[in-house]
Amino acid sequence: MRLWGVPEETALRVGRLWGKSAARNGGRTHLLIGHLLDTAAVAGVMWDRYLAPSFRRRLDEISGGRGRAWLMWVCGIHDCGKACPAFQAMDPAEAAPVLAAGLTWGRLAAGREKRWRHDVAGAAMLLPRLRDEWGDPEAAAWLWPLVAGHHGSYPSILGLEPPQRDALGRGAAWAETQRALVDVFTRAVGFEDLAAARPLAALRKAEQLALSGLVVMADWIASDSEQFEGLGDAGDISPAGSWRRAEAAWRRLGLRGGWGGLTVPASVQEPLHGRLGVRPRASQVELVERAWALPAPGLLVAEAPMGEGKTKAALAAAEVLAARFGLDGVFVAMPTQATSDPMYAQVLEWVRTFDPALEPHVALLHGKRRFNPRWREIWEAGRSAGTGEADEAPADPWDVYGAIDEDDDFFGPGRSHNAVEEAGQAREAAEGENAGPAQWFLGPKRGLLTAFAVGTVDHLLYAATRTRHVMLRFAGLAGKVVIVDEVHAADVYMRQFLLEALRWLGQAGVPVVLLSATLPPAQRQAFVDAYLSGAVGAADVVQPVPPPAGYPCVTSAHAAEGRPVAESSRVAVASWRESVPTRIAWLPDTSKDGAVVADAVRDAVADGGVVLVVVNQVDRAQAIHRRLERDGFDGRLFLLHGRLCATHRADRSAECLRLMGPEAGSEGADRPGRMVVIATQLAEQSFDVDADLLITDLAPTDLLLQRIGRLHRHAGTRRPAAHATPRVLVTGVAADRQGRPCFLPASEGIYGAWPLLRAAALVAEAAGPLRPDRGVSGREPAPWSVPADVPDLVARAYGDAEVCPPEWDESAAAGVWRAKEAERQKKAEGFLLTRAREWGTTTLEGLHYGGVRVRREEELDALVRDGEQGVEAVIVRRVPTGYAAFDGTRLGVHGEVLDEPVVERLLGGSVRLPVGLAEEAGRALDPLPGWTAHPWLRYALALVLEEDGWALVGKDRVSYDDGLGLVVERG
Repeated sequence: MRLWGVPEETALRVGRLWGKSAARNGGRTHLLIGHLLDTAAVAGVMWDRYLAPSFRRRLDEISGGRGRAWLMWVCGIHDCGKACPAFQAMDPAEAAPVLAAGLTWGRLAAGREKRWRHDVAGAAMLLPRLRDEWGDPEAAAWLWPLVAGHHGSYPSILGLEPPQRDALGRGAAWAETQRALVDVFTRAVGFEDLAAARPLAALRKAEQLALSGLVVMADWIASDSEQFEGLGDAGDISPAGSWRRAEAAWRRLGLRGGWGGLTVPASVQEPLHGRLGVRPRASQVELVERAWALPAPGLLVAEAPMGEGKTKAALAAAEVLAARFGLDGVFVAMPTQATSDPMYAQVLEWVRTFDPALEPHVALLHGKRRFNPRWREIWEAGRSAGTGEADEAPADPWDVYGAIDEDDDFFGPGRSHNAVEEAGQAREAAEGENAGPAQWFLGPKRGLLTAFAVGTVDHLLYAATRTRHVMLRFAGLAGKVVIVDEVHAADVYMRQFLLEALRWLGQAGVPVVLLSATLPPAQRQAFVDAYLSGAVGAADVVQPVPPPAGYPCVTSAHAAEGRPVAESSRVAVASWRESVPTRIAWLPDTSKDGAVVADAVRDAVADGGVVLVVVNQVDRAQAIHRRLERDGFDGRLFLLHGRLCATHRADRSAECLRLMGPEAGSEGADRPGRMVVIATQLAEQSFDVDADLLITDLAPTDLLLQRIGRLHRHAGTRRPAAHATPRVLVTGVAADRQGRPCFLPASEGIYGAWPLLRAAALVAEAAGPLRPDRGVSGREPAPWSVPADVPDLVARAYGDAEVCPPEWDESAAAGVWRAKEAERQKKAEGFLLTRAREWGTTTLEGLHYGGVRVRREEELDALVRDGEQGVEAVIVRRVPTGYAAFDGTRLGVHGEVLDEPVVERLLGGSVRLPVGLAEEAGRALDPLPGWTAHPWLRYALALVLEEDGWALVGKDRVSYDDGLGLVVERG
């Protein structure tokens, strides 16, 4: 490479600095200047083929129209800190030519406490020059954390001080070499000198976080020795050569962005009728019109009844928002894995209408996606085309990304980027277009970088945690429209992360669409305030939301010239279907044997019908199912809960949707004459089934209404005469001798007594009061009108006015509940991306102070869901010859698996153990000996069922029944 403007001796030294050692880079040394240019070239390709137009505009704005070159510079300069003794001394073989060139150092103390990371060294090296040559302390202040944080966390400025005098290098030779490296690289990407690279304005902090994630992305791609072979001779390195290498790597990896720029739809009807093929309903039109009306990227909160078509309207609104504001993709966040799968199918179909080539590039983000048939089909297509990879292994992110080591601090001892890829994915790279998903995006922490993604809301919440590499997750959100469905489902703990995410998205100018059928007004206000706090850059914005004119309704929020604006639907919008009286009645029962509910089910379907039973506890669901089976049930009987293995859960969910979903058809061709589904909270939301009768345990009012949303859901469904009117039986509650409600202990443990008391009081208004003798009240029933009554019922349930009879002592229960909610809110605040009172800071400096170390994905799940996730294990049966999978597939004598189909069948037996067993299971369960070499199994816990079918976990006995799922006998 021609090192123009650099003395020959200095040029020689720059050309000896190594960036990747032969020992950890596929056997070939890669010089530091080569890696900087490779990373810059990758950034250039990302600008051309990946970045959203909105972010390109912002980079052009702050760089005087030189956004592409500036992105290349900021991405490439990230590793300049390797030009110091602290790094160059780490490999004796690579250090020898550096020492021979006259770059020397004294003895550097060993030990991690004395080791100086090259990311921090780079910031320490650059900061004095940036202050001096840019003459802009503020620009230098927000730029240096991008360099110091490129391995996942941002230090404070105090952390830039080297622990040893020789760590940064002393003497004229080191100073000249470091200056020359920066100058040569800066000129190579198109700037006359370092001063010319000064940004003319600052990015907002959330935009800095997104840019930081792009730096990491470019670095990780350029660090792959399989794509960028090492170059140990400076004469072989050039900007043009790096550009050719980057383009080839991008093509081989099958990477791409999203739409690349959308044309604004010609009318409101086009994205709804033309794109989604729906006959637009008034509420759908309202949401799309509000997307048209936003003068700037903002927040839309759509509230409409269950089954109204909110998600289709949200996709149509996303098209409008993306086209108007330059976004390049969509992330749809769902409350659970089970709700993500049907939404994935819907988004696939929608994306295909833009370009069929985009369909394979929609990512499904949850841990059980390998059991989704459509995902498997697309993934297999990618593999057969020679460009796919195996689905990602559940690798240990801290082991992979957390250690401080030689080449790349985040790869850990002895593991190069290439080794990580091989261990997790077994790539088969080839030239040409990728027929399946771009598998590079499917590695740990990268899922949101895909242009189109559907997954659990956890992925959004992860981007609001003070954890390592959070910038990579946020970069994946910053160029998209974000849709969050069933937003009411987040409890007070999860809601803190959702509010934090809204603050950052608001500041980054990311449009967000929130969807709910049962949103309490206080939550609506909190979401608006959080987004506006980010949009206007203030810590505690409170912008009162005008009461909506009716239901359905849409609330919008945006910033106008630095001022917060919030608006609600001013004209009542008609629901697509008329409200109908829904009869509510009590079925008092708090027993454990399931007999009362089973008898009610049997009576309900005596003359036919489809009944949905939703209970709050797995053991209770199993008891009801067991009772019906034992006494003989003439019809289709399904059991759905969280302790089913992955295969059974997926198969049963799909079958229920086939028999009870919208595709069953108005003629009822697939709908059985007699059918019962017994489910836990899995059926509470985004479960698009239609029941003739609902039997449900009492739950907080908003969740109770969600369950009612599965009742008489689809127009034109043929029903028995006995079920012509929607009817709900509320159980899981009984009255004591004074007429006060008593709840199932499990229900009270999950929800707290106060929301259940409020729900019971509202149910009693429709069903009459609970009575100890289980008799009828004699009162004329006052049915709920659904959906018209929904917003009023939710508002009353969570309002300040008392709704319970005085003898229920509501105030005491409210005090306990509010204290617990405050405690959980406080607990979550310790893990939020921004610490209290620091939202107003303008740079990323010190963002990770007090951050959380997360070793495995399960720990991150627990972090955003208050730790109550249980432990996942793989069911294995002991047989005389060794082990078998849950379905009888034989394994090796030590559990070895011979091919991938066996792995799939084995992992189909994955099941989540109850929270109460989590601690003991974590101590007692381990992978089988034969699993240690397999990337998908090496961290999997084996639940070994002995030949009698049982396993002992602590004092509890555990078994698995194909019908009931995981069965636990408490010790």
